[in-house]
Amino acid sequence: MSQETAALRLRRAIDRTRHATRERAPVGRRPEEADDVRGTFATDGALGFDPLPFLRALHDAGSHAVVIGQVAGIMHGSAELTGDLDLLWDGTSDEARALRDALAACGCTEPPDLAGEQVGYRVTGADGDLCTPALRWGDMDVTPCLTRAETAHDPAGFTVRYAALDDLIRMRRALGRPKDHRRADELAHLRRTRPHTG
Repeated sequence: MSQETAALRLRRAIDRTRHATRERAPVGRRPEEADDVRGTFATDGALGFDPLPFLRALHDAGSHAVVIGQVAGIMHGSAELTGDLDLLWDGTSDEARALRDALAACGCTEPPDLAGEQVGYRVTGADGDLCTPALRWGDMDVTPCLTRAETAHDPAGFTVRYAALDDLIRMRRALGRPKDHRRADELAHLRRTRPHTG
């Protein structure tokens, strides 16, 4: 799979989300209130979901944050849609500065306290969590996921770092919710049928 393909998969998923939700009325449920089966696509986070401006802002700010969660799954070929964008970052002051710049560039009027191991954020087009390796991920150490991340080149001229397929499967298994097991099984099937990812 070419590097461009991962970015195009994300773009297609954003279009599918827009099409699937165009007649859906808000239900008053934010992404952090998603259940453990259906995930954030069933929340209002899916309405107008477009993480691309924030991903571009991260690139422009020099951030090395890594896309995790279902957006990363989509970039590896998952068919399930989502309504949030979660990121893993290293917790350093330089990276915090880059994250703050990207958040501000995308309309975040209430910057989160980046001293936390997991903090929510909201920008135009996306909500999600900013997680550091200090956050407990079952019995998994997610620190190596930062250096093993893959890179996709978007046609608009920016790059996106996203969790490697095997790391994403392990993260799903470690979390262990019904949606995680389902998505890990899907990703494992993709790994067997398409061994080379990018």
